[in-house]
Amino acid sequence: MTTVDQLVARAREGMERPGPEQAWAAVTAGARLVDIRPAAQRAREGEIPGALIIERNVLEWRLDPTGSHRIPEATGHDVPWIVVCSEGYASSLAAASLRELGLFRATDLAGGFVAWAAAGLPTRSVDQGLR
Repeated sequence: MTTVDQLVARAREGMERPGPEQAWAAVTAGARLVDIRPAAQRAREGEIPGALIIERNVLEWRLDPTGSHRIPEATGHDVPWIVVCSEGYASSLAAASLRELGLFRATDLAGGFVAWAAAGLPTRSVDQGLR
Protein backbone atom coordinates (compact mmCIF):
# COMPACT_ATOMS: atom_id res chain seq x y z
CA MET A 1 0.00 0.00 0.00
CA THR A 2 1.21 3.52 -0.85
CA THR A 3 0.61 6.61 1.29
CA VAL A 4 -0.26 9.96 -0.23
CA ASP A 5 3.10 11.32 0.92
CA GLN A 6 4.86 8.52 -0.96
CA LEU A 7 2.71 9.20 -4.02
CA VAL A 8 3.65 12.90 -3.98
CA ALA A 9 7.33 12.06 -3.45
CA ARG A 10 7.24 9.66 -6.41
CA ALA A 11 5.50 12.29 -8.56
CA ARG A 12 8.29 14.77 -7.80
CA GLU A 13 11.14 12.39 -8.69
CA GLY A 14 13.18 13.84 -11.53
CA MET A 15 11.03 16.97 -11.75
CA GLU A 16 12.67 20.38 -11.34
CA ARG A 17 10.12 22.36 -9.31
CA PRO A 18 10.65 26.10 -9.56
CA GLY A 19 10.03 28.36 -6.60
CA PRO A 20 8.05 31.56 -7.11
CA GLU A 21 10.94 33.70 -8.40
CA GLN A 22 12.13 30.97 -10.77
CA ALA A 23 8.56 30.44 -12.01
CA TRP A 24 8.20 34.20 -12.60
CA ALA A 25 11.41 34.15 -14.66
CA ALA A 26 10.18 31.11 -16.61
CA VAL A 27 6.87 32.83 -17.35
CA THR A 28 8.66 35.92 -18.65
CA ALA A 29 10.64 33.53 -20.91
CA GLY A 30 7.47 31.89 -22.26
CA ALA A 31 6.37 29.22 -19.77
CA ARG A 32 2.63 28.98 -19.06
CA LEU A 33 1.15 28.96 -15.56
CA VAL A 34 -1.91 26.77 -15.13
CA ASP A 35 -4.00 27.27 -12.00
CA ILE A 36 -5.86 24.06 -11.14
CA ARG A 37 -7.56 25.28 -7.95
CA PRO A 38 -11.36 25.16 -7.77
CA ALA A 39 -13.27 28.44 -8.15
CA ALA A 40 -14.09 28.69 -4.44
CA GLN A 41 -10.42 28.42 -3.49
CA ARG A 42 -9.38 31.02 -6.08
CA ALA A 43 -12.10 33.34 -4.77
CA ARG A 44 -10.80 32.93 -1.22
CA GLU A 45 -7.06 33.10 -1.93
CA GLY A 46 -6.78 35.18 -5.10
CA GLU A 47 -5.42 34.54 -8.57
CA ILE A 48 -2.21 35.02 -10.54
CA PRO A 49 -2.76 37.45 -13.42
CA GLY A 50 -2.19 35.74 -16.75
CA ALA A 51 -2.43 32.19 -15.40
CA LEU A 52 -4.71 29.88 -17.35
CA ILE A 53 -7.55 28.60 -15.20
CA ILE A 54 -8.08 24.89 -15.82
CA GLU A 55 -9.58 23.01 -12.91
CA ARG A 56 -7.94 19.73 -12.02
CA ASN A 57 -10.75 17.48 -13.23
CA VAL A 58 -10.22 18.47 -16.91
CA LEU A 59 -6.50 19.30 -16.95
CA GLU A 60 -5.25 16.37 -19.03
CA TRP A 61 -8.00 16.82 -21.63
CA ARG A 62 -7.20 20.51 -22.07
CA LEU A 63 -3.40 20.20 -22.29
CA ASP A 64 -2.99 17.02 -24.34
CA PRO A 65 -1.86 18.41 -27.71
CA THR A 66 -3.28 15.35 -29.48
CA GLY A 67 -6.70 15.52 -27.82
CA SER A 68 -9.93 16.79 -29.28
CA HIS A 69 -10.68 18.88 -26.14
CA ARG A 70 -7.35 20.71 -25.98
CA ILE A 71 -7.02 24.46 -25.54
CA PRO A 72 -5.32 26.56 -28.26
CA GLU A 73 -2.18 26.94 -26.11
CA ALA A 74 -1.63 23.15 -26.10
CA THR A 75 0.45 23.25 -29.27
CA GLY A 76 2.92 20.45 -28.61
CA HIS A 77 4.57 18.17 -26.10
CA ASP A 78 7.37 20.69 -25.52
CA VAL A 79 5.24 23.49 -24.01
CA PRO A 80 6.69 24.47 -20.60
CA TRP A 81 3.66 24.16 -18.27
CA ILE A 82 3.91 25.17 -14.60
CA VAL A 83 0.96 23.83 -12.64
CA VAL A 84 -0.22 25.82 -9.61
CA CYS A 85 -2.40 24.70 -6.70
CA SER A 86 -2.72 26.23 -3.26
CA GLU A 87 0.40 24.82 -1.56
CA GLY A 88 2.15 22.65 -4.15
CA TYR A 89 0.90 19.13 -3.44
CA ALA A 90 -2.00 18.50 -5.84
CA SER A 91 -0.02 20.32 -8.52
CA SER A 92 2.84 17.81 -8.18
CA LEU A 93 0.43 14.95 -8.87
CA ALA A 94 -1.09 16.88 -11.79
CA ALA A 95 2.31 17.67 -13.31
CA ALA A 96 3.31 14.00 -13.06
CA SER A 97 0.14 13.07 -14.91
CA LEU A 98 0.95 15.59 -17.65
CA ARG A 99 4.43 14.11 -17.95
CA GLU A 100 2.86 10.70 -18.47
CA LEU A 101 1.04 12.23 -21.46
CA GLY A 102 4.42 13.16 -22.90
CA LEU A 103 4.42 16.80 -21.78
CA PHE A 104 8.05 16.42 -20.72
CA ARG A 105 8.50 20.06 -19.66
CA ALA A 106 5.53 20.04 -17.26
CA THR A 107 6.32 20.83 -13.65
CA ASP A 108 4.67 22.55 -10.71
CA LEU A 109 5.21 25.59 -8.53
CA ALA A 110 6.96 24.66 -5.29
CA GLY A 111 4.82 26.05 -2.47
CA GLY A 112 1.92 26.85 -4.79
CA PHE A 113 -0.10 30.05 -4.81
CA VAL A 114 0.63 30.61 -1.11
CA ALA A 115 4.39 30.82 -1.81
CA TRP A 116 3.81 33.00 -4.91
CA ALA A 117 1.79 35.52 -2.89
CA ALA A 118 4.25 35.42 0.03
CA ALA A 119 7.07 36.26 -2.41
CA GLY A 120 5.23 39.47 -3.31
CA LEU A 121 4.64 38.46 -6.93
CA PRO A 122 1.55 39.80 -8.72
CA THR A 123 -1.81 38.50 -7.52
CA ARG A 124 -5.34 39.77 -7.77
CA SER A 125 -8.46 39.18 -5.80
CA VAL A 126 -11.35 37.85 -7.82
CA ASP A 127 -13.42 40.99 -7.18
CA GLN A 128 -10.85 43.73 -6.44
CA GLY A 129 -8.19 43.66 -9.15
CA LEU A 130 -4.41 43.56 -8.66
CA ARG A 131 -2.80 43.37 -5.20
